[in-house]
Amino acid sequence: MGFFDKLVGEFIDIIEWLDDSNDTMVHRFERYGNEIKNGAQLTVRESQVAVFVNEGKIADVFQPGRYKLETANLPVLSTLQGWKYGFSSPFKAEVYFVNTKRFTDFKWGTKNPIMLRDADFGPVRLRAFGSYCLKVSDAPLFLKEIVGTDGDFSSDEIASQLRNIVVARFSDALGEAKIPVLDLASNYDELGDFINNKIAPEFQEYGLELSKLLVENISLPKAVEEAIDKRSSMGVIGDLNKYTQFQAANSMEAAANNPGGTAAGGMGMGMGFAMANQMGQSMGGQQTQQAPAQQTATPPPLPSSVTFFMAVNGAQTGPFDTNTLSQKATSGELKRETLVWKEGMAAWTAAGEVAELSNLFAQVPPPIPM
Repeated sequence: MGFFDKLVGEFIDIIEWLDDSNDTMVHRFERYGNEIKNGAQLTVRESQVAVFVNEGKIADVFQPGRYKLETANLPVLSTLQGWKYGFSSPFKAEVYFVNTKRFTDFKWGTKNPIMLRDADFGPVRLRAFGSYCLKVSDAPLFLKEIVGTDGDFSSDEIASQLRNIVVARFSDALGEAKIPVLDLASNYDELGDFINNKIAPEFQEYGLELSKLLVENISLPKAVEEAIDKRSSMGVIGDLNKYTQFQAANSMEAAANNPGGTAAGGMGMGMGFAMANQMGQSMGGQQTQQAPAQQTATPPPLPSSVTFFMAVNGAQTGPFDTNTLSQKATSGELKRETLVWKEGMAAWTAAGEVAELSNLFAQVPPPIPM
């Protein structure tokens, strides 16, 4: 093979790009001197567009297919080069392959909470996040507005700018929608479509198409969510009186199963008796409301003396009436700090703080000074 044949063989090109990445949006076909032979083969695969750039100006654009580069299918480049009657020598041009596939799973989210006024909760702060998909719809415009002369342009290089646009427009759209906080979850799809239509024109200015925007979650601050949980719990409970009776019954059962002879056991029993008394009064009140008032000639029972339980050395003793407690106070067995309990009291209390027993200690002489 002669020198001329060897030189011709070096100029004959096959121009193509096989993408082995998932995030490359634009790739510049690299070759020495950018010299392309007349008659070179250009292969543009599906989800690709080839853009020829001559001396900084966008020339011809090739859609998917196989082309033999000649004057006929390089009309713009031929005009720029002044090839009125064809050409047979190598020419210089930059070839950019633009990936037109759909790029998925772009993430967006609010860096700071969005302040809104809600009809139910008043001023609230919301955080939101989601994802969106996009694709290059206008390859020359995308090259001119975003890529420039970048030889390998990846999706990460534009993700931050697009995310800022999405968050800004989402915040504005959420405020205009005036959807109650409790109804946001049922409107994620509608909200996503609304924001998609609002943001799409801005993406088109970059030669991009916003194909789908998803709202994955909108959340309140943790303290507000906990308050809503408590409110929901009250709604689940329903009738508070019936719930109180149920709790009282459980407390009585727990007190009955608690081993006796300890202060804790006595306290548990006391609380159980108190709650049982409350339950009885509540149930009795309901029966009184349901049954008509009836006259009776039977007199009420004589009032019985009040009795107290005492906690002595960690053990429950009693019950004792006031006379017995007076004697114990005189003997020093009952002191002001001694814990006592009677039916109706919520918890064990120091004897000196109980109104019925405080006068017992006035009769007790103070200790002899040492």
